[in-house]
Amino acid sequence: MLLEIVWVVFFASAAIQLIYLLFIYGRLAFFHHPSKFLGLEDEMKEGVSIVIASRNELRNLKNLLPILVTQDYPQYEIVIVNDRSTDGTKSLLRKMMNIYPQLRTVTIQFTPSHVTGKKYALTLGIKVAKYDIILLTDADCRPVSNKWIRLMTQPLRLGKKQIALGHGAYDRHAGLLNRLIQYETLFTAVNYFSFALWKSPIMGVGRNLAYRKSFFMGKKAFRGFWKVNGGDDDLFVNQHAHHKNTSLVINPQSITVSQSKLIWNDFFLQKTRHYHAGRFYKVGSKLKLGIYTFSHLVFWFACIFLLSLSAEREPIAIILGLVVLRALIQTAVFNAVKNKLEGVGKVYWTMFFDLPYLVYFWVVGTKGYLSKKIKWK
Repeated sequence: MLLEIVWVVFFASAAIQLIYLLFIYGRLAFFHHPSKFLGLEDEMKEGVSIVIASRNELRNLKNLLPILVTQDYPQYEIVIVNDRSTDGTKSLLRKMMNIYPQLRTVTIQFTPSHVTGKKYALTLGIKVAKYDIILLTDADCRPVSNKWIRLMTQPLRLGKKQIALGHGAYDRHAGLLNRLIQYETLFTAVNYFSFALWKSPIMGVGRNLAYRKSFFMGKKAFRGFWKVNGGDDDLFVNQHAHHKNTSLVINPQSITVSQSKLIWNDFFLQKTRHYHAGRFYKVGSKLKLGIYTFSHLVFWFACIFLLSLSAEREPIAIILGLVVLRALIQTAVFNAVKNKLEGVGKVYWTMFFDLPYLVYFWVVGTKGYLSKKIKWK
């Protein structure tokens, strides 16, 4: 009787996985054509404010600012919020303002106790911004092209949207940790881009996100989750985005690339903070993400259980056949999405990270979800 139940569970979880991969994620991978604004007249008359919250990012700002000032856009400013830095950031920004007329700075000496550091910094930066279109990124990020501002703000300027979701990739180098980071980042993008295409946006990433200042202030900034460490990007989108006010930017020239963590502990601390924000998502968003992740867990548990009890070739062939089929479909989906977002594909290593990622997600995700004290820096 138990064996029969496990077989049913195995097939049911496999069916859910395939539905997600083929229909929910597959729409982004195989059927979406990101050409909505091609051919439209883009006079770029509306100004844009790039807002970056920075704390002890001296080295990163030295690299980032010369890149930002080369953007192919006629009217924009760069607002750097210097949040209690002690590494010489203030002196650097003072010098840079003499070189780059687009640069403005805000200096924070202290943060009120009822507000988390990054949310307070971003709010001040957005308040002093001259333009209504706000484009967000981090100090350790860099746009991959000088068309970044133009592409990321098109849905707001031409499509009359309030929020534009972009892709934030991580740089690549050798090592197992970087492979996991690449896999986790791509899978996150697959999720939030796919659900947004199905008219149900669930999150965005602050490494590459745009919205209108008037919209942000109209929602009272981060009201409701001021004290939550993290969530200045995904929680804000989760609370206020819907299909009528939100659009996607899918173009390899629109992405940013961030510095990936080099030490496992630093990566786990970062992801613990990210998963902590997930506990405050809307119930519907939790269900959309949870159905896949729970069925993923059940699929592998049932698979391992059945393989441990099956001695005949036929049942083993069925089990391994479904595992291979799922892996091939997942690889095809991830290849297609990565090619659309970043301009490159061929991520065959995704199938090898499926099971390790499952362990990582449930361990680190559970820890982050249950944690009570999370810090920005």
